[in-house]
Amino acid sequence: MYKFSKTYIKKIIESKVYDVAIKSPLPRADNISSKLNNNVFLKREDLQPTHSFKIRGAYNKIENLVRTKKVNHVVTASAGNHAQGVAYSAKSLKIQATIFMPKTTPSIKVDSVRKLKAKVILTGDNFDAALIEAQKFCKKKELPFIHPFDDPLVIAGQGTVGKEIIDQFSDSLHAVFVAVGGGGLIAGIGAYIKSIDPKIKIIAVEAADAAGLNSALKANKRIKLKEVGLFADGAAAKQIGVHNYKLIKEWIDGSITVSTDEICAAVKDTFIDTRSVPEPTGALALAGLEKYVRQKGLKNKNLIATYCGSNLNFESLAHIVERSKMGEKRELILGITIPEMKGTFRKLCKAIGQKNITEFSYRLDKTDEAKILVGIELAQGLKAKNTFLKNMKTKKYKITDFSDDEISKVHLRYMSGGRAPEFPKDKIEEVFKVDFPERPGALMQFLDLLKDKWNITLFHYKNQGSIYGGALVGFSIKEDDFSKLNRDLLKTEYPFVRVTENAGYQAFLK
Repeated sequence: MYKFSKTYIKKIIESKVYDVAIKSPLPRADNISSKLNNNVFLKREDLQPTHSFKIRGAYNKIENLVRTKKVNHVVTASAGNHAQGVAYSAKSLKIQATIFMPKTTPSIKVDSVRKLKAKVILTGDNFDAALIEAQKFCKKKELPFIHPFDDPLVIAGQGTVGKEIIDQFSDSLHAVFVAVGGGGLIAGIGAYIKSIDPKIKIIAVEAADAAGLNSALKANKRIKLKEVGLFADGAAAKQIGVHNYKLIKEWIDGSITVSTDEICAAVKDTFIDTRSVPEPTGALALAGLEKYVRQKGLKNKNLIATYCGSNLNFESLAHIVERSKMGEKRELILGITIPEMKGTFRKLCKAIGQKNITEFSYRLDKTDEAKILVGIELAQGLKAKNTFLKNMKTKKYKITDFSDDEISKVHLRYMSGGRAPEFPKDKIEEVFKVDFPERPGALMQFLDLLKDKWNITLFHYKNQGSIYGGALVGFSIKEDDFSKLNRDLLKTEYPFVRVTENAGYQAFLK
């Protein structure tokens, strides 16, 4: 039935991963199971020596090269977990490893690779830039490149996770949820499981802002994304691999995308059950499982999520904690309009009632209305949210819900100062969200490339605990200068998107 998948069974069975990897446990997550009314199990790949499943594929590929071709030096490009897998494997096999990593890679991952005696070359601001330099180095030195996911032996190494699941789980299994970046893990897991038991569903889970597989399945061909979000940086691949897609499209049962907030909620749920903290990519599969259960109304099913890594950048914790309530639908960010007159502020507070206020921002405006940004914590999730909003609208309050608006959550709620003054009649303000590499000099480089050509009217930067930090940038321009500004922003090579029409900016800052 599955022509390509069946060719991988022998490769998976013969894989040498257990020279370095462990057969990771598959415990029941009691708290999550109770909350979802299903039996949820976590495949604990965070317990591998490098705290990620990546060691399996890396070792399987490198061991094969050493054994069959007497290779003594390997090269790769990676922002973290694959780099550690290659470094650990090379050290175990007593060969050299050179690893190209973006300058923006969190220090915990760079330090871990260096401790494993690999040579680290920091280059470029993203994986693609590091990959180009690694491939140039391989060509010049005639050395093999160890691909993070698009390689049959790497896929087979990751496929040992699927074999373990079949060996460990004797009951009826409904579905396995797998985090997807380039597709190495899901290709390997699915190839084995579907060849053994086609009834078990394999569900792909991607971050909504890095959904290369989801896009490919809709288009029925591999799609290369222009940009990818980097919060779940371990799964931030712009395109699914060639070998990977050939396998996956044979048997995939579903593809689901999740938001940053939903990932953060899954991080929290994982911590409650395991007392360990996954990196965002490590919680990706669970976030998808939780969303899938809600959408399909599943009950009393046996479900597995791959907990695929815990190499968390410590600075990410504050952002994750902050956003987890949003993911659980337990915090609202609202814009509320009230008349600009005495007593209305107190009347609003009375209408909100005995709720935990997480933030409250007000500034006098020159109009006859005041706009207030308020954060409200709710104990009972989505149902309580809908009831609260209905009650407030019954009391005639004009409310805009910003709970799902990224600009409001990342920037607006931290800003102060209010609206800009009126611009001359021939000028307008255009606003952009710009992703800044999290490294010294990034702002200076941005300004240097713009060459003082444009008047900046608004700037707010917020480090989100990732390898990129988001900035909200406003410019005062003449309307017919927009295309020129757009061209100059393209020259910076920093990812950006126009957000001038964003509801939060329009309500509070314009």
